[in-house]
Amino acid sequence: MNLILIPGFWLDGSSWNDVTPALVTAGHTVHPVTLPGLESIDADRSGITLRDHIDAIVAFVDTVRESNAAEPVVLVAHSGGGAVAHGVVDVRPDAIARVVYVDSGPLADGGCVNDELPVVDGEIPLPDFGFFDDEDLVDMTEDIRAHFRSISIPMPVGPAYDKQVLTNPRRFDVPVTVIACEFPSTMLIEMMEGGHPYVAELARITDSEFIDLPTGHWPQFTKPAELGEAIVEAVSRDIHTS
Repeated sequence: MNLILIPGFWLDGSSWNDVTPALVTAGHTVHPVTLPGLESIDADRSGITLRDHIDAIVAFVDTVRESNAAEPVVLVAHSGGGAVAHGVVDVRPDAIARVVYVDSGPLADGGCVNDELPVVDGEIPLPDFGFFDDEDLVDMTEDIRAHFRSISIPMPVGPAYDKQVLTNPRRFDVPVTVIACEFPSTMLIEMMEGGHPYVAELARITDSEFIDLPTGHWPQFTKPAELGEAIVEAVSRDIHTS
């Protein structure tokens, strides 16, 4: 399988480095991507939108399919990258075999990832860790926090603040797996059954599965090997049916 790895906020493709060995060992072709504006700390982030991030991955999906049409494409998206992945599915529902959401989920039409993140000089730097909830920071040792900060790149404002625009109901037919980290899958399922707006878009997906990986919001740092194994598990059904 072609696994396109979409990072969450403040991170580039290298954030998947400790996760990819398990994926490669399992025989997958791995494509960690860096989204526009995240190429370096000095990159131009002005005017970059959520749609720019979606369009960049759509173009990458098309390139991957042209070069290796026989292998299905799976999107693996962490955190805010989930909004990007769902936008891609809206544009290319036939091109995506599955989306794996890593402590993330599909962002509904009209929603935004987080318009409360503090903007500084026209961009969004990684906030102090006190900004985050305790659940986010489970297993985040001081060394891991220092590493995260050392590699963090400010986010463009658009991908955090822009409203998602979706038009294609076929997005609900693309299978998804949620790797649940901060909150157990039982809680997410209860929320879905109760009609909670946070998971309303996820509840409309016709084929959804859950894998529990108890840790904080950044499992690629706190439990990278286990995250790799969970991703392999998530796509194993697609290998058997493709």
